[in-house]
Amino acid sequence: MKKFACGDVVPGCDVTFDGSSDDEILAQVAQHAAEIHGMTEVPQELIGQVMSRIEIVA
Repeated sequence: MKKFACGDVVPGCDVTFDGSSDDEILAQVAQHAAEIHGMTEVPQELIGQVMSRIEIVA
């Protein structure tokens, strides 16, 4: 299982995401970014930041 915390990239956001793959987490992050942060597209730089902070959890 993998985990990502939005607050690692967007200070003050306490939403976390769990998934079995990076792609699953990225899909959740993209939806969250659109609905909560008003982003119509996720820049490649932000995707890189997210990818570097996805953790593997037991």
